[in-house]
Amino acid sequence: MIPIFFVSLFLLLFLSIPVAVALGLASVFGIMMHPSLDLSVVPQRILISINSFPLMAIPFFILAGGLMQTGGIAKRLVNFATALVGHVTGGLGMVAIITAMFFAAISGSGTATVIAIGSILIPAMIAKGYEAGFTSATLSVSGALGIIIPPSIPLILYGITAQVSVSDMFLAGIIPGFLITVSLLILAYIVSSKDKYEKMPKSSFKELLVAFRIAIPALIMPVIVLGGIYGGIFTPTEASIVAVAYSLLAGLLYREIKLKSLIDTFVNSAITTAVIMIIIGTSGLFSFFIQINGIPSMLTDFMSNVTTNPYIFLIIINIVLLLVGMVIEGSAAILILTPLLLPIALNVGIDPVHFGIVMVVNLAIGLVTPPVGLNLFASSQISKVPISKVSRAVLPYIIIMFVTTIIISFIPFLSIWFQFL
Repeated sequence: MIPIFFVSLFLLLFLSIPVAVALGLASVFGIMMHPSLDLSVVPQRILISINSFPLMAIPFFILAGGLMQTGGIAKRLVNFATALVGHVTGGLGMVAIITAMFFAAISGSGTATVIAIGSILIPAMIAKGYEAGFTSATLSVSGALGIIIPPSIPLILYGITAQVSVSDMFLAGIIPGFLITVSLLILAYIVSSKDKYEKMPKSSFKELLVAFRIAIPALIMPVIVLGGIYGGIFTPTEASIVAVAYSLLAGLLYREIKLKSLIDTFVNSAITTAVIMIIIGTSGLFSFFIQINGIPSMLTDFMSNVTTNPYIFLIIINIVLLLVGMVIEGSAAILILTPLLLPIALNVGIDPVHFGIVMVVNLAIGLVTPPVGLNLFASSQISKVPISKVSRAVLPYIIIMFVTTIIISFIPFLSIWFQFL
């Protein structure tokens, strides 16, 4: 029964059936063959999976990201970052990375970050003489920060699936997100110095102050949202509603939100939310089936016979997650793999919060690795650069991200520092 279940799942995925449908159908096949289960559990488990208060944060953070894009917040962040570091070697590349870091601290979505920032910076970078492949690669990898830096939708999904505090996951993502940002900035500087890309004129102190003043509503949004969570003022779910309200107010303040764009933002956010909720529902059914058949315990016993060394386990997991991220979208991978891998991680003594960060950081690399790298396709569509060229240009970024991921994996303190306070 179990072999047939996994064979059907991998066959459906191989046939490019959507992940949500593949998970649902494979689980239904398994339940039909199970001697003590009937199909009535299918709708029950799907409803139980999505009947979660923390999950309500997802549609609101998605909507907040959309409102940031249409309300002019992204543009103000780009202008401020340009005034700040645009004159440095590789300045526009650094602008992309820094702006993505700020945008990620509100939107929680990698691909949304690429679209919002890339639509502004990709044409500007190419016009300044930046090589098109490097430009697209820089924006692609900058967008990956969107699922590492809190508030992050994958961090929310992991917290719910692993039954770990979402607030703890947000705290855990701060230092790893900062480390990856710094590593990307260093690489952008090195490549730009080597290729002698044109610098932007240095902004005067007055111009910097003006850009900062205009960007203040955008810059203080992460402070309000994250500060409210960590200060105990509101929960992550309530924070997502605050993010929506603030994004809307900021957009009205900047006078860039129009009725049509507002309607389009609501519609697109609803569609994205529906897709994620369908995946969550069928993933819950999948988790129920594998747990009732004792598959996590089997994997734990098997891995115990292979190694009980947490460092060797982490090396294996990093490689597995890197490969998985190349073919399965990050949110789906978290929902599928967490019930399978977390029991093994706990068995070898790895903190569940640290393990969640290891998973999310690895899957962030998957956003920029073909064939499923969503960020690559998003930046390629904006820049009109062939996906093959973007894939080659992004390789140095992938290498430095993987090195940073190994550091994060082997130094748990970087993720669970707040537990020592």
